[in-house]
Amino acid sequence: MQISPSILSADFADLRSELDAISNADWAHVDVMDNHFVPNLTLGLPVVEALLKVSPIPLDCHLMIEDPDRWAPAYAEAGAQSVTFHAEAARDPRTLARTLRAAGARAGLAIKPGTPWAPWAELLPELDMVLVMTVEPGFGGQSFMADQMPKVAEVRAAVDKHGGQVWIQVDGGVSASTIEQCAEAGADVFVAGSAVYGAESAAAAVDELRALATKHRH
Repeated sequence: MQISPSILSADFADLRSELDAISNADWAHVDVMDNHFVPNLTLGLPVVEALLKVSPIPLDCHLMIEDPDRWAPAYAEAGAQSVTFHAEAARDPRTLARTLRAAGARAGLAIKPGTPWAPWAELLPELDMVLVMTVEPGFGGQSFMADQMPKVAEVRAAVDKHGGQVWIQVDGGVSASTIEQCAEAGADVFVAGSAVYGAESAAAAVDELRALATKHRH
């Protein structure tokens, strides 16, 4: 059970100490948005390269961008340990996943709330992670969509059938009150933004979320 706090909820003026505050987490979740695929603009490769130099934990880059076939490999080449692209944006997801793995990153496929899982199930052999969005991508702080839990369970069933080590990540509205549903449905990597960075102690929030997820493991 892994916790990947989203730095979208962190203080962008002080990202080094914000990363240090979550050094007990498994990953730092970095939301890259291009103002085209989603209606928000966050940060890109130069900032990720700077974060890689100072982060005490691996970076989990979630690319909410158009044309990831062209842009995603650079994040893997820079040293991001996990790079997730969107099914809705990739032209050739199979080749892209292979390129990311060849560059040394874990390859993740993200699907938006309105995107069904079934058409993508055949890609499992190429993937290290499937990200089921539990909000519409674009902005932090949105309400958790419990209606995505059947999709998480569907991905879990497909992963169990496939075998291998494919992680299932949930992102959006994950907190102490929603993480149990996610774990019970079959998720094992949890992205939490405001639930971690809005807490009095980010590190304590990470520990609490991990304990809750472990207790309610699928």
